[in-house]
Amino acid sequence: MALAKVLSRAQCGLEALPVSVEAYVGGGLPGFSLVGLPATAVRESRDRVRAALLTCGFDFPNGKVIVNLAPADLPKEGGRFDLPIALGVLVASGQLPQRGLKVTEFVGELSLSGDLRPISASLCAAIAAARAGRALVVPAGCADEAALAGEGEVRKADHLLSVASHVQGRRPLAVAVTPPRPESDDTFRQDLAEVRGQLRGRRLLELAAAGGHNLLLIGPPGTGKTMLARRLPDLLPPLDAEAALEVAAIASAAGRRFNAGDWGRRPFRAPHHSASSVALTGGGSNPRPGEVTLAHHGVLFLDELPEFGRPALESLRQPLEDGELTVSRAAAQRTFPARFMLVAAMNPCPCGYLGDSKGRCRCSADVVLRYRARISGPLLDRIDLVVEMPRPASQDLLGPPGEASAAVRERVLAIRRVSLQRQGCLNALLEGRALDRNCVLGPAERVLLARSAERLGLSARAQTRVRRVARTIADADCCAAIEVKHLAEALACRGIPGDR
Repeated sequence: MALAKVLSRAQCGLEALPVSVEAYVGGGLPGFSLVGLPATAVRESRDRVRAALLTCGFDFPNGKVIVNLAPADLPKEGGRFDLPIALGVLVASGQLPQRGLKVTEFVGELSLSGDLRPISASLCAAIAAARAGRALVVPAGCADEAALAGEGEVRKADHLLSVASHVQGRRPLAVAVTPPRPESDDTFRQDLAEVRGQLRGRRLLELAAAGGHNLLLIGPPGTGKTMLARRLPDLLPPLDAEAALEVAAIASAAGRRFNAGDWGRRPFRAPHHSASSVALTGGGSNPRPGEVTLAHHGVLFLDELPEFGRPALESLRQPLEDGELTVSRAAAQRTFPARFMLVAAMNPCPCGYLGDSKGRCRCSADVVLRYRARISGPLLDRIDLVVEMPRPASQDLLGPPGEASAAVRERVLAIRRVSLQRQGCLNALLEGRALDRNCVLGPAERVLLARSAERLGLSARAQTRVRRVARTIADADCCAAIEVKHLAEALACRGIPGDR
């Protein structure tokens, strides 16, 4: 009779929680029991582990084998426990020593031949292991991702036999090297110079980037709405090391392999309009991050906004306001970060040609109203900037290129530096006393805001967002105080044209 313990990690939301894999080998009728709230994929590891051990030349114990995944009330999913279970059985049966297992954690899926296959969320496991002061052994296929943690010791293995040699002290596993990260952010995935005309759209895109404001683009098909939206991430400053690691960990937890070449880049997510509310906000029995979390520190682009389901759009209200959301299920509750910029695009009517100079629109007024009513007032209340984009003239399309992204980003960075030095956050995040202190309105500005709010029916939230946008416009004009012209432009940027 023998008992062994191997350390591992279970993925729960964005956290990699510690799991002790306890293996017991004793007398009695042959059997292999796996307990500790394992999911189906984990229960199937019994057959994978047995076949892998026999294929690699090890003896499978001819007696009662019990493996416990502790804590018992923590759900375990996936094949990440194959490697620690195999090591536990080998140590408990006396085929491997216990030496060194207390300071090392193991994750990895086994094939029937003993090869190690990549797992999801290896970066999250590496971050958690480093904080616990332990080394981590991962499959070679996901070692580059795990090494992005930059802290702790990550070792890579491609076969069960190599892990066994490492535990025996005969041949240590190679240490995973942190992949090279981009040193310069001078390259642009898509340049703003490719967008011809649309001066108003470019102006509001720059203001959105400078202040972190949400943006809605309205116009007929082919006017450049999507082109503008896809060029927004390159106007934003690169992420600092902490934020870049957080973005990479979110992608890893969602099961997406993170490319080291994207280190420091703002994420850009563009889900199809058929996406459900669970796809946007996250969910599942063991909640996983959704699109709003994958867009954390970046941009969430919703094309054809009215075509999204009403529940899906309404699920955006809390993350837009709070910068995070909590997904609650019967057996679990997870809180995910969701501080993103929302950029949406829509046609002015179902056919898309309302207001077109060619007069091609045949939609009645009732049809147009029903189409726009798919977007609720509370959601529109959370959008700071709305721009109508008419069809550009032919001479604009054949004219010289517009201003490049590099020049626009310089202005955006300058405005962001001013706001960060003054208040420590972007203008879009101002609230409470910080808002009153940094968005002071003079007598004339107060009168203008009060009259406009009465005439346009602006809510308290909408008035607050108008002041934030006016602060960004004033910063763009290098003005210390908000003037009437800044407030007037901010008011002109609200609402869907034609609704008033």
